[in-house]
Amino acid sequence: MSEEKRKKPGFFSRLFDLKHVEAPEEETEGVVSAAEAPVDQEAPVGETLQPIEVPEAESAEEVPEETAEPEKRGVFGRWFGRKEAPAEAPEAEESIAKEPEAPEEPAEEEVPAAAASEEKASWFKRLSSRLGKTRKGLYDRVRSVVGLSGKLDEETIEEIEAILIQSDVAVETTQKIIDRMRAAMRSRDKEGSKESTVILDVFKEAIQDLIISGSTGFEPKRPEEGPYVVMIVGVNGVGKTTTIAKMAKRCTDVGLKTMLVAGDTFRAAAVEQLEEWARRIGCEFVKAAPNSDAAALCFDAMNKAKTREMDVVFIDTAGRLHTKSTLMAELGKIDRVIDKQLPGAPHETLLVIDATTGQNVIQQVKTFKAAVDISGLVMTKLDGTAKGGILITLLDMFKIPVTLIGVGEQAEDLRDFDPEQFAHALFADEPTK
Repeated sequence: MSEEKRKKPGFFSRLFDLKHVEAPEEETEGVVSAAEAPVDQEAPVGETLQPIEVPEAESAEEVPEETAEPEKRGVFGRWFGRKEAPAEAPEAEESIAKEPEAPEEPAEEEVPAAAASEEKASWFKRLSSRLGKTRKGLYDRVRSVVGLSGKLDEETIEEIEAILIQSDVAVETTQKIIDRMRAAMRSRDKEGSKESTVILDVFKEAIQDLIISGSTGFEPKRPEEGPYVVMIVGVNGVGKTTTIAKMAKRCTDVGLKTMLVAGDTFRAAAVEQLEEWARRIGCEFVKAAPNSDAAALCFDAMNKAKTREMDVVFIDTAGRLHTKSTLMAELGKIDRVIDKQLPGAPHETLLVIDATTGQNVIQQVKTFKAAVDISGLVMTKLDGTAKGGILITLLDMFKIPVTLIGVGEQAEDLRDFDPEQFAHALFADEPTK
């Protein structure tokens, strides 16, 4: 190698060709710069790492602003300076910071509305499916008759009357429906409408008006004094105990303190069944010794309910035949005792009716209505009958609102009676499963 190259070693030579760089013979204080270090002498083997610091000293003199930073740069930083593109780093940080802002807050408010709409649609599908037997026995048959005749003549009217009565629509109610159909068709005939679809529309309107005329939801509210008392009555086997359990669960689900009272003291199985429901749901439970006086039990239950600050109290009563006047008189006694202990109670007296029993429920309503003040009807087992027309009859004859309907065994199958939804499900062109 020439002397000129030895006097001016290159950058890589200073880093790796250390044989051309020697340390000073005598130790000096401070750091030896590259200009002072002799280039002709070889550095001792033990001090081969010292020349690596030399470029840092030179770069500090040439670019003082960059080397003045306290940070330690890596090999690439020492070779090429600060070419690590620091300007791009803030843009990356900004893009990361903006990612959580992508979902919009209004979406959180739309979730409950969407869930409620989906739940309502799900219930309508279930209701439409469970009313399939009644639909086939009533609406589908009427549609078939009207479709074959294509007009509302006397023969068609007679067939529609027969279908309504076979679906447990009372004769008086059937006559009202036919009269309304005739009047509506006369007005539409003047407009030149004689198609079968028009006849079906008139039929549906006549029934819908009867259904929509009477309904009320179940909304227990704590009165100014004491709990909200609901007494459940009905004959044996209509599902009173199960209905009470479903209603009680509905109350506890919204945080109401609920008490169940086993007023059927004559049947041990009824007491045990209601007690088991109270345990599952998490309700207070009050019972008495077998064959005890039901009125006395209700008197004690009212005291306990007020002391424990209950929100809702459900009173089960013994299933009794509506033909037994003595049993009906006892039911009236229970009603009076409750009112004496808590004025204004019971706030609701619901009569539970089995839809599968047909027109026999007409006499049941008459008898119970004479004994106590019936505020609402609960119709169960609508999914198990093809004669759901009895609901239309009861609304027309007694003007007592239908509070709840049951279309299955599950707790969610007992719902507030929505007349418009019921009518739409009953007249659905195709059952939705």
